Amino acid sequence: YLWGNLEKAEEINKSRLKIWQNYHDGLKQLEDKKLIDLPTIPDGCIHNAHIFYIKVKNLENRNKLIQYLKNNNILSVFHYVPLHSTPAGNKFGRFHDKDKFTTIESERILRLPMYIGLENNKIFKIINTILNYYDVQ
Repeated sequence: YLWGNLEKAEEINKSRLKIWQNYHDGLKQLEDKKLIDLPTIPDGCIHNAHIFYIKVKNLENRNKLIQYLKNNNILSVFHYVPLHSTPAGNKFGRFHDKDKFTTIESERILRLPMYIGLENNKIFKIINTILNYYDVQ
């Protein structure tokens, strides 16, 4: 199974990068209006498009958007849970100083569907559903 994916790695990467770019282009107007934040790729860097996320205003907005997407048959999920807030982190870890960024940023992240074979019509449905949520089109 892995060997078959390695043989098609270039094709798979091109597909994922195209999906990623479609999301980015389709949602850019929301970032321009300061409604969401999109991922940025620093100059001189490349990425493999393994995920596409948006950052919304806060946890409440993220939960509402997840539910809105779910009501429209689109699965989206949150992503990072800060390690210091997990059961193991609470038991074995420690957090120094104040949590100024980790929890707030983790509560803003929403991952969109990203997989090989995600068809353009589905990508554009996801984009348009998010635009509709923000009442932008």
